[in-house]
Amino acid sequence: MAGRRRWSTEEILDAAAELLRTSDAESFSVRKLAATLGTDSSSLYRHFRNKTELLRAVADRILLAAMNGHRAEGDWKQRITALALRLREAFGEQPQLAAIWGRHASSGTGSRLVMEEILQALRASGLRDEEIPVRYHRIAILLASLIASEAGVSILTPEEREQGRELFRVAVLGADPERFPALAHFARDVRPLGADRRAAFEEILAAQLAHIETTIPPSQGLPRN
Repeated sequence: MAGRRRWSTEEILDAAAELLRTSDAESFSVRKLAATLGTDSSSLYRHFRNKTELLRAVADRILLAAMNGHRAEGDWKQRITALALRLREAFGEQPQLAAIWGRHASSGTGSRLVMEEILQALRASGLRDEEIPVRYHRIAILLASLIASEAGVSILTPEEREQGRELFRVAVLGADPERFPALAHFARDVRPLGADRRAAFEEILAAQLAHIETTIPPSQGLPRN
């Protein structure tokens, strides 16, 4: 009798990514993935030690795809902004994986490419070397948080979105002006979380980069390679 097929690491990751399109990190399991592939869990553990390691590898493939063909152009702020928008777009196509990245991060080649580009851009800004790791960390947290948050909204069903909009209208337009005077005053202009997310993403990132710019010593205006 022929033995069971041996799946390659890339084939396992392909199947995991496809399974995660219709589920989330909580309901995803190595057992479910093995059943999808027609094998047993033990065969997958030869490639990945546990579920978390597998999820990190899947998320890293998104980063790797986002960096494919990426070229560092413009000044340091333009470089970081362009990278951020590439990551946003990449995870926007597979929003289930954005939450996984935000929660588990990754440690593969894709992650290293993203880290390298941000660190290189920060070095080009003229920041002192001792400041760069902290600034990198803040940018990484900001991007992971914004992208994961946006993904959480994008995976809602149309019914869930409409229900959310209705609840928002009730909560805002029905606010007691005596108890919530500011909310009542701005009720017709306040937007729900799902509105203008790209503009909000770019504005929040720009504010962070502008803050970093204020910490660059004037004598360090010349970019470094």
